[in-house]
Amino acid sequence: MLPATLTIGELARRSGVAVSALRFYESKGLIFSVRTSGNQRRYARDTLRRVGVIKAAKRVGIPLDAIQKAFESLPDGRTPTDEDWRRLSDAWRADLEDRIARLTLLRDRLTGCIGCGCLSVKACPLLNPDDEVSSTGAGPRFLEP
Repeated sequence: MLPATLTIGELARRSGVAVSALRFYESKGLIFSVRTSGNQRRYARDTLRRVGVIKAAKRVGIPLDAIQKAFESLPDGRTPTDEDWRRLSDAWRADLEDRIARLTLLRDRLTGCIGCGCLSVKACPLLNPDDEVSSTGAGPRFLEP
């Protein structure tokens, strides 16, 4: 018979996530535990699915705050279902496509950037794409803290 709850060590082993990361996720409200009379954490078995969603989302570059907002959109803080995952991933798709486009542009311009040796900040696609800094006026903008 499977246990109703998991210890933090069991959750770490089964999910492949470090105990310290699980504690961090809990501090951010991404996962939840109950405490035993001895103050030990116990996680519901469906926490494995939540951790799986976190791992998948992080792997494609979704920040933890966006994952937290997505979890908050679920009724009663329940664990995401397959349908929830489809909805959440569809919502993140536009952001991912935008990042892919920016990274592709960066990759395509990188050779030119290295070739300039960063001697021309006005033309640098990394530090100053489309000369955006010129609108802030003269001065050492890149040296400000």
